[in-house]
Amino acid sequence: MFAPLEIFSNFKLELSLLIAFAIGIGFGFFLERAGFGNSRVLALQFYFRDMTVFKVMFTAIITAMTGLIFFNAFGWLDLNSVFINPAYLWPGIVGGLIMGAGFVIGGYCPGTSVVGLSTLKIDALFYIIGALAGMFVFGETIPMVFDFYNSGLVGESLTLPRLLGVPAGVVGFIVILVALGGFWGSELLEKKFARQEEI
Repeated sequence: MFAPLEIFSNFKLELSLLIAFAIGIGFGFFLERAGFGNSRVLALQFYFRDMTVFKVMFTAIITAMTGLIFFNAFGWLDLNSVFINPAYLWPGIVGGLIMGAGFVIGGYCPGTSVVGLSTLKIDALFYIIGALAGMFVFGETIPMVFDFYNSGLVGESLTLPRLLGVPAGVVGFIVILVALGGFWGSELLEKKFARQEEI
């Protein structure tokens, strides 16, 4: 469950599940504190009026990325042992567009809808019902789109360091620079579109 962190393999299954549950509760708590349980905050992202989602998620990405790079450098974790799902280009693009449209229309993504429901938001409940219905329909229709679903395989375990042929630390540094530029740009967008809303 916790591979490639070998230390957790010594724990009993029950303890591993308890740790996973505690991590999940903590993750949900911080999502809610960041405002991700509010569909208005999430939807305003797409109108460039409130870039909280972008800032929090990009901060989480670079924090996790930096931690993984250092853990690998210290020998605490082997990045080559981390399983990465195969990348299928065309179904990935279509799926991303569908999920993005659902995000804009509903104001939630699957994870944030659960956070919203935990604070008894009724719109989150309807979003979850819609998501479950969509999963059911997809499961029932997968034989019709199976070939497309498995098309456009880009590569197994594709990562930016492998794709670019550079060390993970170099990619990490570039991503941090991109994040800093993104934070600066998001501040400009918020000021511009907030001003337009006032007018």
